[in-house]
Amino acid sequence: MKVVPAEEAVKSIQSHSRIFVHTAAATPTVLLEALAKRADELDDLEFIHLHTEGRAPQVEASLAGKWRDRSLFIGANVRKAVQEGRADYIPIFLSETPLLFRRGILPLDVALVQVSPPDKHGYCTLGVSVDCSLAAVETAKLVIAQVNPQMPRSHGGSLIHKSKIHYGVEVDMPIFEIAPEPLDEIAIAIGRHVAGIIDDGATLQIGIGTIPNAVLASLGTHKRLGVHTEMFSDGVIPLVESGVITGEEKRVHPHKIVATFAMGTRKLYDFIDDNPEVAMLDVQYVNDTAVIRRNPKVTAINSAVEIDITGQVCADSIGTKMYSGVGGQMDFVRGASLSEGGKAIFALPSTTSKGESRIVPLLKPGAGVVTTRAHVHYIITEYGVVNLYGKSLRERAELLISIAHPNHREMLLKAAHERFGSKQFAVA
Repeated sequence: MKVVPAEEAVKSIQSHSRIFVHTAAATPTVLLEALAKRADELDDLEFIHLHTEGRAPQVEASLAGKWRDRSLFIGANVRKAVQEGRADYIPIFLSETPLLFRRGILPLDVALVQVSPPDKHGYCTLGVSVDCSLAAVETAKLVIAQVNPQMPRSHGGSLIHKSKIHYGVEVDMPIFEIAPEPLDEIAIAIGRHVAGIIDDGATLQIGIGTIPNAVLASLGTHKRLGVHTEMFSDGVIPLVESGVITGEEKRVHPHKIVATFAMGTRKLYDFIDDNPEVAMLDVQYVNDTAVIRRNPKVTAINSAVEIDITGQVCADSIGTKMYSGVGGQMDFVRGASLSEGGKAIFALPSTTSKGESRIVPLLKPGAGVVTTRAHVHYIITEYGVVNLYGKSLRERAELLISIAHPNHREMLLKAAHERFGSKQFAVA
């Protein structure tokens, strides 16, 4: 690894290059900004990444037609560009993203990453984001890294020897943080409903956000829980400290918290730093359904944009407008369903922020079905819990209407009656 300033490091990037950008809290902002200063010199750059944080200079309107961004999962910083057609989205299961690089489907010229400093043996780590970034580093022709002492040194499968890094740019700056939002009454109610069907000894897949935090906050009396998840945040820390999360019943990596990336506050990053209890591993492994299902009572908790009355789940778009991505939802829904005693759960408020029902007669035109009606089991809103597994379309509609917001049940009953013609859907 040759240590140089950022401006010198990015001089090695040529026109017509495909460039990978490190994920989420690990987004290498200094390198991206240095590269943006060369915009006049470089043509036909293609950027590929999962969710990233901070400014995304590659999607600036002034670079349309000159640089192109391709997201494997859409973050807020590129969402407008994707929706306006100035950037692209590639639908793919999170578990399969490393295969794009390892199989040469999208060969990489450059990987821009952020790492912890090398130890006495010369090993850096990818810190809080291993995901498909490890595959990017393994396969890219040129690797440029921000070397940051504020990046946690993670255990598991995140090691990169400094000899694999062509240029290192030393920085000392906080990585991106997301603070938990206060829990409202709806989130608390949903959290309690979810916690009510989580068994002691379960292995959890749970992400970031108000509802996941509400679920975690409701698990204080549970016992022997484990974690095998694509990502986690601050909410797991109190449960580890109180002895609720022990991982003792897991069959795959017992006693360890397994994840592929993490995002939260500095408290979370300090918890991960040099902690052998946390294993940050390649997403091709973590999200492999065959691996997930080996753990007992896998309980996968996911959300949705909307769900139709037959159980089809849209989680990546609002109508034709792409919003996020397929991600790892199906990886874990299927893994949990096949796990001994497992439960695949969708937890969501019954309405949007505008008061529209999120349980709908039909998905919006153009909406993506991320999880099919055949894969769906538990649906939870603030109004209760239903299990659609083994239920007919008519029975599913009846169950889903029972947990819809009361203001929308008459509309849903009418739609169900028109579709299925059953007496129980007749509106008084």
